[in-house]
Amino acid sequence: MIEFEKTETFKNLARSFAGECQAGMRYQMIAKLAMKEGMKTLADAIRTIAKNETLHATQFFNKMIEKTGSRDNVSFEAGYPFHAGTLEEGLKFAAMDEKNEMEDIYPSFAVTAKKEGFEDVAALYKMIAEVEGQHKIVFQYLHDGVRNGTLYKSESPILWICSECGYMHVATEAWKICPLCKAEQGYVDLHLPFEGVRE
Repeated sequence: MIEFEKTETFKNLARSFAGECQAGMRYQMIAKLAMKEGMKTLADAIRTIAKNETLHATQFFNKMIEKTGSRDNVSFEAGYPFHAGTLEEGLKFAAMDEKNEMEDIYPSFAVTAKKEGFEDVAALYKMIAEVEGQHKIVFQYLHDGVRNGTLYKSESPILWICSECGYMHVATEAWKICPLCKAEQGYVDLHLPFEGVRE
């Protein structure tokens, strides 16, 4: 059997580690934009995804170490997204990047891993691709909400909760200023979508 470090799967794991590290940092920068606009709960949601990306990087890193041990240098050629702009643009780019990982990059890496006889690596890519699919849905929802001004609106009455003091109110739109603690609307908990999650 070929040495693991000479396989495409080895290079793909290194690429994936680097890509997830970068995604986590890009999302931290988007979260900072949200905070500048006074949208704390939006920033928190983005930071949670950034933390997820860091954990994905850890999973890829650990799989490499398990298969080959430490390496002084791993050379590979890859392209990574470098996006900048407004909060709205950042959320749009993030949704596109997650879609790429979910639909193209990780499924192809899973196929390669399976062909090379690494079922465990293929399974890891499939699971992480599913999570990236959920991230895409969340980023798209957040982008649409920021673009359309609908993050704190709903077609039917829902429960809005202040993340600062816990004040609750059922309505089609969240308050602009919390009646209890005077926190701004950006501190109201968001209602994030969930689609196709495994039971």
